Amino acid sequence: MMAELAEARELRELSARAKAARVVAVVMAVASPVLAVAAVIIWSRLPAAWIPSRTVSPQTAAALTFPAVGAFLLFHRPRLNMAWLMCVGGFGGGLSDVSAALMFRAASSGDLLTAGYLRLPTNIGWAVCGVLLAMVLPLYSPDGHLPSKRWRVALVLGYASITANFARSTFRPPPPPEAYPYPVVIPNPLQIPAVAPYAETISVIAWTGIYISMAVAALSLALRMRRADPVTRRQIGWPLLAFSGYIVFLVATVFDQDLMWPAVVWAALIPVAVAFSVMRYRLYGVDTVISRAFVAAGLVAVVSAVYFAASTLSSVLVSGYGQVAGIAAALFAGAFFQPLRRALQRLVDRLLYGAVGDPGVLAERLTQAVRRGDPAKALTSVVSVLRDGLAVEGVAVEVADGEPRYVESGRVGDSPREVPLVWHGERVGRLLVGPPGPRRFPAAHNERVLATLTPYAADVAHAVRMAADLQRSRERILTTREEERRRLRRDLHDGLGQTLSAMAMTINMARLSLKRSPDAADELLKDLHTGMSAVTRDIRELVYGLRPPALDDLGLARAVRDLAGQSSPDTEVEVDVEGDLRDLPAAVEVAVYRIVQEALTNIRKHADASLARIVIQREQAVLRVLISDDGKGLPASYRAGVGLGSMRERAAELGGICVVAGEPGAGTRVEVMLPLLTAPSQALT
Repeated sequence: MMAELAEARELRELSARAKAARVVAVVMAVASPVLAVAAVIIWSRLPAAWIPSRTVSPQTAAALTFPAVGAFLLFHRPRLNMAWLMCVGGFGGGLSDVSAALMFRAASSGDLLTAGYLRLPTNIGWAVCGVLLAMVLPLYSPDGHLPSKRWRVALVLGYASITANFARSTFRPPPPPEAYPYPVVIPNPLQIPAVAPYAETISVIAWTGIYISMAVAALSLALRMRRADPVTRRQIGWPLLAFSGYIVFLVATVFDQDLMWPAVVWAALIPVAVAFSVMRYRLYGVDTVISRAFVAAGLVAVVSAVYFAASTLSSVLVSGYGQVAGIAAALFAGAFFQPLRRALQRLVDRLLYGAVGDPGVLAERLTQAVRRGDPAKALTSVVSVLRDGLAVEGVAVEVADGEPRYVESGRVGDSPREVPLVWHGERVGRLLVGPPGPRRFPAAHNERVLATLTPYAADVAHAVRMAADLQRSRERILTTREEERRRLRRDLHDGLGQTLSAMAMTINMARLSLKRSPDAADELLKDLHTGMSAVTRDIRELVYGLRPPALDDLGLARAVRDLAGQSSPDTEVEVDVEGDLRDLPAAVEVAVYRIVQEALTNIRKHADASLARIVIQREQAVLRVLISDDGKGLPASYRAGVGLGSMRERAAELGGICVVAGEPGAGTRVEVMLPLLTAPSQALT
């Protein structure tokens, strides 16, 4: 009982601490931008002679953005020390800004002593803001811990450099009046005269250490990124991009003060980047941002140059026709746009992702691999190239009714991304993409790679299906042939053979009884005649099973019309024949006859149709057959039975296709296309 009470008390204390922490964070999140805005207002109301050349700095942006983002992170992750760094550092920036503005306001009002003392909070706020946000924060991003204990050296260097510059600014004597840019020299009540001879040296050493510390802090992010897993790499990419851009522009301001505004903008983006990193917010990838930024900048630069060059040249050649020159320049620049965009995108992909970042190179690799092997080996090449191009842990291809049905490279995991493989509108399989592998970023160009390589994968999957269908067709043909031989042997041996043996015995008995008992011999001969009729009937059935006699007696066209005439009296069947059907291959004739026969049987049994139409059309290299009716059509969901399956198999055995389609209430259509061998004389011409 006591333990439960102690645990409840501890939970209440933790809850109270969390609430207090959130209150403090909210106060700093509100106070920091208020201080920054107050500083701007104070600056704007000073006399012109007392307004510095630069009143807005990166610490102003830090005061406006860092505490707000830090408070947001604390509400979601109360123990995140990075959020406290952002809140305290941003508050220091706001304190420094407002103290500096008040210092100049007091000086302009003649209260120089107060102005001198306000230098201390100004320098304290600057030091806190600089050391926490520019040095400590990147070292602790994105998980709130140092990469290792060795990086404490970078912290010590940063602390020492900031402290040295703080001491120099706080204790240095004021400059002489002739070198002072403002109307009156602001005194320094805390001055130490002994610091004066070393002030310039301390400034150079301190700022060198500050810049080195900032660069080392950014370098720690780069090293973390190199050794991290794919998810952490994308997390680190955002703050690394923000800190690197800020450092570059901050150093550039040493040479050109006009670059301070980009540094201010980058400073405002740092907390947003850190929030993206900490919360693992993956709406956009940093590599996508970089890629699109480079492509857009390149397009704007090159197209603008082409436009102005074409405009200038057109103006010279067609002087006095400014509108014509403008239109010509626009058309000329527009012609360059799409090829240039593709070229720039390929260049950026190569820079970001290396050789595997260019979908064109991957497509060429895949083409060469497909050419060197059969469909099964080509499928293995497909998954290998896709795995390299997408930089994932595994890729698999699953082929519907193929052999092999499943080929995997690497490990796709339990929840892979599924991409359908579609060949000419028909789904032939699916592509399974595993989790990102170890690379600088999970590739943001995956969609371009998939769009480029998926059609190749669909082609190979279709080829695998066709090879499997061909093998199954060969097996079915072989099985059917052997079954037919077995049936013929059984019918000949058990049926016709025994009947003929019995007839031979009857003939012998008739011969023996012909002289003794003519009546008995006559009865035996009658039985022999009956047996011969049965043999004739059996032989006709055997022959009909091999090939319908109507084809030999009537030809395909008349045989089909004869089938149509035998259909149900409730269904009118029209037959339309186009082209000469007299020299068709025997296998094609049998296939067409059996397909038409099966289709008419289905119409008679299931369609409830009043009109059916059969169209046989012969072209030079193909024979087309269409059987349609106006019946009730196919149900919304149906499974092909034995009849429909036999129709498709007969067409497939000859390398053709058979498609059965229809909607409820709209009739049924059976479309067959069978290839025809070209005659030798036609092939030569």
